[in-house]
Amino acid sequence: MENDFIEDKVFSRTDFTISALKKGDYEGCTFNSCDFSNIDLSNFRFSSCEFLHCNLSLTKLKGTSLQDIKFKDCKMLGLRFEHCNAFGFALRFENCMLNHSSFYRIKLQKTIFKNVQLQEVDFSESNLTGAVFDVCDLARAIFNGTVLEKADFRTAINYVIDPEMNRIKKAKFSVFGIQGLLSKYNIEIDFRS
Repeated sequence: MENDFIEDKVFSRTDFTISALKKGDYEGCTFNSCDFSNIDLSNFRFSSCEFLHCNLSLTKLKGTSLQDIKFKDCKMLGLRFEHCNAFGFALRFENCMLNHSSFYRIKLQKTIFKNVQLQEVDFSESNLTGAVFDVCDLARAIFNGTVLEKADFRTAINYVIDPEMNRIKKAKFSVFGIQGLLSKYNIEIDFRS
């Protein structure tokens, strides 16, 4: 059975936890103030779509295609992006809450995270080359075997990144972020001098 193709449609104030979203391929669609929390979007395909003011917390994403997707002002707690279809995977985030989510082994080159809460997010073994973390809170985020070359952390806060366990060549950090790079050495850094 073939999936339906839905193009350039606007979904507004829809609670998909009550009325299920029809399985299909969604292209150029906008989802505004919709609730997807804890539903199964496995094997759905979204291309060039926008999710605005949506709740996608604990949504199941097994085999889900997310190609050129913008998330703005969304609550997205506990998502497992590594279960998504890797083909064409491209996302942008603005003013979102992604706490407790996972991007394990995901290719996220040049991904923009703007004003995003990324507390306790797992970036282990992911490729974040050229990614931008603009005004992001990375408290207890996990970076282990992560490629962070040319990534921009200048306005990010609360990150702890071990330069010996991650590739950080040409990554950008502010002077106030130095502590997050040296925390494993348990040294005191005085910024008053």
